[in-house]
Amino acid sequence: MIKFDEWGPEKILTVYDPKTGMKGFVVIDNTAMGPGKGGIRMTPSVTAEEVYRLARVMTWKCALAELPFGGAKGGLVFNNKNKEMLMRAYSRAMKVVSPKMWVAAPDVNTGENEMRWFAEENGSMQSCTGKPADMGGIPHELGSTGFGVYHSALVALEHAGIDVKDATIAIEGFGNVGSFAAKFLYESGAKLVAVSDSKGVIYNSDGLDFEKLRKVKDETKAVKNYKPGEFMENEKIFELEVDVLIPAALADVIHEGNWQNVKAKMIVSGANIAMRSEIENKLSDKGVLIVPDFVANAGGVISSYIEYINGTPEQMFKEVEQRVRKNTKLVLEKAKKENMYPRVAALEISKERVKEAMMKRS
Repeated sequence: MIKFDEWGPEKILTVYDPKTGMKGFVVIDNTAMGPGKGGIRMTPSVTAEEVYRLARVMTWKCALAELPFGGAKGGLVFNNKNKEMLMRAYSRAMKVVSPKMWVAAPDVNTGENEMRWFAEENGSMQSCTGKPADMGGIPHELGSTGFGVYHSALVALEHAGIDVKDATIAIEGFGNVGSFAAKFLYESGAKLVAVSDSKGVIYNSDGLDFEKLRKVKDETKAVKNYKPGEFMENEKIFELEVDVLIPAALADVIHEGNWQNVKAKMIVSGANIAMRSEIENKLSDKGVLIVPDFVANAGGVISSYIEYINGTPEQMFKEVEQRVRKNTKLVLEKAKKENMYPRVAALEISKERVKEAMMKRS
């Protein structure tokens, strides 16, 4: 259910094109700090409520990262028809709000090709980020989000007094976020013991070799084919005794039915809304250190901002490292000092910044 409150959402637009069968949504949550920023999720099951929840996360994420963006999110129902046809129809329908109120980006099942189609159909290069390099883009395929999750995990490990070289890591999802988080943590000396994709989990308590794992994934399309290792069903990755668990795929993977089985010392949320706030609170009460999604995975939107101002990939990596490390430390220290949940601490900071912007606007 979509809830309206003092923050928004300011605008909810549902669009449909009878010719192509395109059905989509955009939720523009809050634009006090700038145009709403948020990617386009393209799945068969995407709903306006899911998009609303993600848009609200983007409001807080942009504020915490101190970017001149508000929060928004797009959803495009994938009906197994031609993706380019659907995306171009979606872009045409969204011209009424993009780029003035909404700057799009890639999300689940969308990438630089989809952003090319969106920008071409819109007629403005500032209608979206994550475009191909030949359009002035800094593609998300460079791993900005995963790079930020990696730095957030380093700060969380430091906060917990754990040396990265002694840390065991489990990563749910080996896509654009999880694979880069795995790469950077592995290169820092952490022990990568479990990784999953849609076909299952590969686990090895002695550690997985990242380069070998990536090759297996590229060649066989499934991490379960890595050897040596033990195959597990997807749900089992949340039950492993590891130092760091990184959910880096879909929403609500840790939920009422499985949170009690979580044995990780900390969770660094690479995915948006990997769990609801009440589940985070229960895990925190159990002693699990939580780095919320909009703190840990802000690398993608920071990268989007650098592209938006025509910056370079080098500038992007520098800004992601500095901003994510600064904000992860700020949130964890505030939570510890004031004895509050990390999400509450992060929200207090974000809300204060958004409220200040709203007062200036009024």
